Amino acid sequence: MQHIFVINPFAGKGKWLENLRAEIRTAAESAGLDYKIYAEVGREAMEAFVREKAQSGEEIRFYACGGDGTLFSVVNAAFGCPKAQIAAVPFGSGNDFIRLFGKKEELQDVRRHINGTPHWIDAIECDGEIAVNQCSMGLDAEVCAKQASFKKIPWMSGEFAYTASLVYCLLRRFHNTFTIQIDDAPPVTKSFLFALGGNSRWYGGGYKGCPRALPDDGWLDCILVEKIFGRLKLITLINKYKSGEHLTWPFTSFVRGKKMRVHSDKLAAVNVDGETKYVHDSLFELREKSVCFVIPEGSPYLADRQAGKLGE
Repeated sequence: MQHIFVINPFAGKGKWLENLRAEIRTAAESAGLDYKIYAEVGREAMEAFVREKAQSGEEIRFYACGGDGTLFSVVNAAFGCPKAQIAAVPFGSGNDFIRLFGKKEELQDVRRHINGTPHWIDAIECDGEIAVNQCSMGLDAEVCAKQASFKKIPWMSGEFAYTASLVYCLLRRFHNTFTIQIDDAPPVTKSFLFALGGNSRWYGGGYKGCPRALPDDGWLDCILVEKIFGRLKLITLINKYKSGEHLTWPFTSFVRGKKMRVHSDKLAAVNVDGETKYVHDSLFELREKSVCFVIPEGSPYLADRQAGKLGE
């Protein structure tokens, strides 16, 4: 098997870059790997490189060294190639998907991913793009779209940038009228804050949007929050939402399904693992066991999953 370390030199503002190459070389050579380091600047070039390698038919483990954006690019470039494995080495400002498998500081150890266990997980397809974490439309997608601007401020972490963007968007676009259909249930048209389809639990730099989601259970967690109150009330609920307490709110609906359709008469933001654009219609559709993800060595995830400790 070939091991390819795909580095985003700008993730996490690049503070970690000078030490990572040396760590990769030491770990890879100690393990006797056939390895390559790819750190060229430019997303399109990176995705083209990964796609070409993945489509070669060789057995390859790609290490996405960066944040959630780097992981998104590697996943989309390698998707559909059954011999491609994907590991996530967290050096970005958010690193939300990897939170389920351990602490960021521990998972920055490259050796844990070299010695990790391949495990097939689900993904979400939305308008031809693949998310391993979450897709959404509404206020939180608007926040995600604005978050990129705040993250450019040198002292802002991913979590703080998301919160700053949330406050900004609260003063502007506060709700959307959506028509939403989950699987074959009757469509529902209401005023919503947002509609969220989750494959894993965190997004936005630490917001627990889908607190019960598991990426290998064969279900899409569909969470709909209605808009029945004003801005001041929502501000008081932000911390509860961040900690994943919103499923008990009387204006929140939680349903598991395989696909969710969202329609908006007005253009609305859609968020696909942090990548945003404005659309009228989106379909979030689960793709079961479609990504071979490397569970890092030392992660309690597989044992906890088997023991039923993660909760469903």
